[in-house]
Amino acid sequence: MNSLDWAVLISYFAVMVGIGVWSHKRVDNVSDFFTAGGKMPWWLSGISHHMSGYSAVMFTGYAGIAYTYGVTSFVTWSFPIALGIAIGSRLFAPRINRLRSRLHVASPLEYLKNRYDLKTQQALAWSGMLLKIVDVGAKWAAIATLLSVFTGVSLNQGILITGVVTAIYCTIGGLWADALTELGQFVIQLLAGIAMFVAVLAELGDHGGFFGVWDQPELQGHAKPLVGPYGTIFLLAFLFIKLFEYNGGMLNQAQRYMATPNAREATRSARLSAALWLVWPLILFFPMWMSPLLVESQKADGSDSYALMTEQLLPHGLLGLVIVGFFSHTMAMCSSDANAIAAVFTRDVAPVLSAKARGWGDRSGLIAARVTTVVFLGLSMAVATQVNSPTFKDIITVVIKWVAGLMGPIAIPMMLGLLRPFRRSGPTAAITSWGLGLLAFWLVNYPIDWAVDGGVPLEYQVSVPLAVSLVLYVLIGFVKPEDTPERLAVIDRVNTDGDDGSAAAVPAPAEGPAAAPVKD
Repeated sequence: MNSLDWAVLISYFAVMVGIGVWSHKRVDNVSDFFTAGGKMPWWLSGISHHMSGYSAVMFTGYAGIAYTYGVTSFVTWSFPIALGIAIGSRLFAPRINRLRSRLHVASPLEYLKNRYDLKTQQALAWSGMLLKIVDVGAKWAAIATLLSVFTGVSLNQGILITGVVTAIYCTIGGLWADALTELGQFVIQLLAGIAMFVAVLAELGDHGGFFGVWDQPELQGHAKPLVGPYGTIFLLAFLFIKLFEYNGGMLNQAQRYMATPNAREATRSARLSAALWLVWPLILFFPMWMSPLLVESQKADGSDSYALMTEQLLPHGLLGLVIVGFFSHTMAMCSSDANAIAAVFTRDVAPVLSAKARGWGDRSGLIAARVTTVVFLGLSMAVATQVNSPTFKDIITVVIKWVAGLMGPIAIPMMLGLLRPFRRSGPTAAITSWGLGLLAFWLVNYPIDWAVDGGVPLEYQVSVPLAVSLVLYVLIGFVKPEDTPERLAVIDRVNTDGDDGSAAAVPAPAEGPAAAPVKD
């Protein structure tokens, strides 16, 4: 990097902070901070939903997969996400929006104390928060890894720089700041991605051109859709995982649906995000598929290949723009995750822990939300310094194995609890499927993995916990139905039309830890 690249990077940080300051004026209460007051247009929600779904891990971990295996990086990652969101646009998006517009909640988990009970809500809230700390930690480590390649700063310095800038704009501006910065980040990503795509195309003439390049020995097997550990079972498992995760199971995407004025707008938002996931990653991934022809990775997993190729092909200025694109991915996801976790803690956890929290007004609630956001970001940054330790192994292991494997047991009770066909599944089904799903994750990743020669294949490490939770949730619901009138009332309200299109105000947290029945 030279002075021009640094100027681009510093200007980007300044604009992000400026957007946060401007958004601060639009945040008057908890509803504005967590759900944009239900006033976010569908197209902004859709772009924000898309941008908050991936980070610099794509340019490190998934770049390594693309470097090693080729197009399977698209087939087993962004394609299942696009398909899952498209399905969720009808199945989940309108129902999640009604959580705000009809049940008047600010956190995606807030409805669970009435849908199940307080114990289930707390179990899902705490496990979801802890998983998000690890997940976001991996994202910080990914962007810091890229920053070290370009600038030579240490991993911890890179984590600190990105974390502090993100904390400033998302803490003062809430979801509005997240969405508006993500819109700007999308434009930057568009310019940077196209610049890299064109630069790689220009280099292919020496290797047989666009069509002839696939016959090169360096790209042998790169055109196969399913290869290596990424086979059919992994693809099917990932589709189910992403169906839940990217429609609200990991909380931050649920907020984008909740932020739109009504259920119809939430559906349009999801469809836009699905279309972007289907088309745009092809532009981003193509240079990664070609990278074995152009650079030689210095790391065994190929995670530095995209960064090396960027340095080699792009002039200064454009190089700075691509680096900004890396930051835009990570900061978009991490800021949205921070906002979602702040909502969960402020709305779901704090009122149970403290009687004072149950009486928070607009001002005290906003202060608590902002403090929680800073604490979450600090904890995730601390975890980021340990991502490459023996416990986590490396960045892509955290993202694929830990997040994909643990997300299912947390998301299944939350997501399926919205749907009428699962109305018989109550607290027993929810807490059992959650607990035994987490146990299944531990077994296949540790004791069984150590005992099996060669270890448990990745596809089973991520699919078994989800399968265990899903089967138990459905089976226990039939064996021990718990569809009380109060629980049926919650389901009916999120499954029926009748949104008035206006932004619903979010009340203060419940007056006590006990769950109160929902009344029409």
